[in-house]
Amino acid sequence: MTKTFGGPLYHQYLNALSWIESKLEVEYIIKGTGPRQEIWEIPLDVFKESIMNAICHRDLYEEGGTIMVEVYDDRVEISNPGGLLPVVAAEFGHKSMSRNPLIFGLFTRMHIVEKVGSGIPRMRRLMKEAGLPDPKFDTQGFFTVTFMKRAKTNSATDGTLNGTLNGTEQLVFECIKATPGITANALIQQTSKSVRTIRRVVKTLIDNESIEYRGSKKLVVII
Repeated sequence: MTKTFGGPLYHQYLNALSWIESKLEVEYIIKGTGPRQEIWEIPLDVFKESIMNAICHRDLYEEGGTIMVEVYDDRVEISNPGGLLPVVAAEFGHKSMSRNPLIFGLFTRMHIVEKVGSGIPRMRRLMKEAGLPDPKFDTQGFFTVTFMKRAKTNSATDGTLNGTLNGTEQLVFECIKATPGITANALIQQTSKSVRTIRRVVKTLIDNESIEYRGSKKLVVII
């Protein structure tokens, strides 16, 4: 599915981030009564850096050239027209020079740019901390950065069903696991999902035999 965003650059930035997030899977980990932990296929913060870079360094004189975000089964690619400037190519990842200083200055004043020249090292650090491969950079003609997704697993680990449930189903599953016998109202409060969503997800979990009703309509996880 192709989606095109126009309008103010800041709105394009936000819309692109939101679109990517909607296409990625997330695993929710809940341990005891602590806050839930979100494990994304790719850390979301790397896209803040890469999309901002694409906007600030895009070659606006390249007729018909647009910034492209492509989501595949195993990776996400973000491309913008225009390779590296010679002075940047010589010290890639350490030096920065924007093709569009006015746009770069706007993003800086909006505190979207944290530090000049820090975007590439930050993307590498975030991927490393997530246990994922380093981002790949192609600087010929188009500047393209490729982020590899977390490998999916089909086996159960620590009572979770990684690779078999979507994000909402995983979240509900973990809530029931943490509190056997939890009520529907409590699930709604803990997950911030609607009554209709909770009913649909609970039915799915029962149908695939991940959970079952026991006693007086109490939900229990089957592990």
